[in-house]
Amino acid sequence: MHNPFAGARFLLSVAHPSQLPDGDRPELAFAGRSNAGKSSALNALCSQKNLARVSKTPGRTQLLNFFELPQVRLVDLPGYGFADVPEEVRKTWGPLITGYLRDRENLRGIVLIMDSRRPLTAFDRQMLDWALEYRRTVHILLAKADKLTSSESRKTLAAVQDALGELATAQLFSAPKKTGIPEARTRLQEMIAD
Repeated sequence: MHNPFAGARFLLSVAHPSQLPDGDRPELAFAGRSNAGKSSALNALCSQKNLARVSKTPGRTQLLNFFELPQVRLVDLPGYGFADVPEEVRKTWGPLITGYLRDRENLRGIVLIMDSRRPLTAFDRQMLDWALEYRRTVHILLAKADKLTSSESRKTLAAVQDALGELATAQLFSAPKKTGIPEARTRLQEMIAD
């Protein structure tokens, strides 16, 4: 099956809004709590092992990292939560991320990665509130679904969908087991086309 995200390549890292690339194509932002599996999800969706750096240490992504394809850009946002980074670095994230999510005209939506064992944390809800305030479409990947039994994962998905209502779409996802990858790619393409 053709993967529309297979040719993604790293474009640049952004620490300040003035460094943002031209808004000449749609963008999808990947957000999530530190260590929720953002980089792994990006790599799996793009069929690449090392496109986004995967680390066991939370908080490795400290900038907006842009990955480019001819038709779209994928943007890896810094993880939120208990990132092991200096406080002065963390303070710059807030304005950078908020400004990006609020003002970026070519941003088509947010792919929100949550650890399926701990979904809808206070930080996740804050990101959902932001998305709602800025009228951004959200699709949730309940990552690390392979860590749950099939019964637990079904219950988790149902509980998250019930809590969200019409606010966002959600699905189960596992990068190592390749669970939910085709469905996620389809949903991302729909978001880009909107």
